Amino acid sequence: MSSPSPRAPLRSDPPAESSGLVVRGHWFEAPLDHADPSGPTIELFAREVRAVEAQEDQRPWLVFLQGGPGYEAPRPTDAGGWLGRALEEFHVLLPDQRGTGLSTPIQGDRLAMQGNAAEQARYLTHFRSDSIVRDCEHLRPHFTGGSPWTVLGQSYGGFCTLRYLSSAPEGLSGALFTGGIPGLRVTAHDVYTHAYPICLRKHEEWFQRYPEDEAGLAGLYAQLREEDIRLTDGDRLSPNRFSMVGLGLGMSDGFENLHYLLELAGASPAGAADRAFLRAYERTILHDHHPIFAVLHEACYTQENASNWAAQRVAAEFPGFPEGPGPLRYLNGEMIHPFMFEEISALCPLAEAAHLLAAKTDWPQLYDPTALAKNTVPAAAAVYANDMYVPRDLSMATADQIPGLKTWVTDELEHNGLRAQGRRVLDRLLGMLAT
Repeated sequence: MSSPSPRAPLRSDPPAESSGLVVRGHWFEAPLDHADPSGPTIELFAREVRAVEAQEDQRPWLVFLQGGPGYEAPRPTDAGGWLGRALEEFHVLLPDQRGTGLSTPIQGDRLAMQGNAAEQARYLTHFRSDSIVRDCEHLRPHFTGGSPWTVLGQSYGGFCTLRYLSSAPEGLSGALFTGGIPGLRVTAHDVYTHAYPICLRKHEEWFQRYPEDEAGLAGLYAQLREEDIRLTDGDRLSPNRFSMVGLGLGMSDGFENLHYLLELAGASPAGAADRAFLRAYERTILHDHHPIFAVLHEACYTQENASNWAAQRVAAEFPGFPEGPGPLRYLNGEMIHPFMFEEISALCPLAEAAHLLAAKTDWPQLYDPTALAKNTVPAAAAVYANDMYVPRDLSMATADQIPGLKTWVTDELEHNGLRAQGRRVLDRLLGMLAT
């Protein structure tokens, strides 16, 4: 599967130096379907980052795979956090995963150019972790001359890293996971069966910290049911639509961000109709700008079966959640529901394709347990004990099946540990690789 010969970029930016970094962007052509290299192509964008003092050094490479799915790589501004720690030993590559950022991004209008809903769904099947790993192997020879590199996978980036270990271990000199070891054989239904109780526990912890927020949330839901409140793009802010802010509940700053958001509504006589509140809500929810997150979310778990809107089905067992029994009391977590493709105008053009993907039964396997059981690539993982998005039990069950994968299980950090305490996290993982 490795790419034996270097590929020249289509174009490259001149190097730019700022805040101790030398940054340069590159665009490459890649097959839409790596199994059909003579077929349609897409563009891939990757940004290299070097420390100013080491820009001419021959250093190994570390590739960062972003969480999501469907989010572009971070845009570097300084040598802080995990990036600064990485640059002490590596040159760093920040690829925008296909369909995101500057890598032929997926938006409703672009997807419509692919044809009818069935053709759109078929196009979208090429944007999972298996294709992302093939893209990395497509780029690797240009940057390393064919030598392996180290991959750091955050959240969904960890899913991609596990696929890398499973399908192209010869491309890796090391594999690092932060909050991102998926179950090997679990279904989307299994994931949400674990995730809903964790999300419920996060609500209980939130309301213990800010007792007034439980009543504030209930009052906000009541107003949204009774009034036709519109966002700046004209979409209605329904109770279900507002519940999507619960995506942040599992972050270290999640309780505070939600508290301040409800505080903003409570401080205004207009409540949810207050302009400042609406703008704050819109800055919180980015599904309309990152459609892959919604349309392929359940597909990132799915192997040889259909997801069939698993989150919606599991919600039937949990009263108080969107599309669950009884009145709405809680926020949604990282669950994707069909209502999003009905209520979010930017996602509406993807609705038919999303339903087809949810019914698709022939998704290929993403992970090879036999290959992983023979792993020889040094690997280390931060597993967050209270992770709301990637349940610890599923992560540890996978880790136990991979020789050489060292785990650091901690309850001191939440899912965004790499963002919140990046230097500490990466320093710990690199130390684990070295021992």
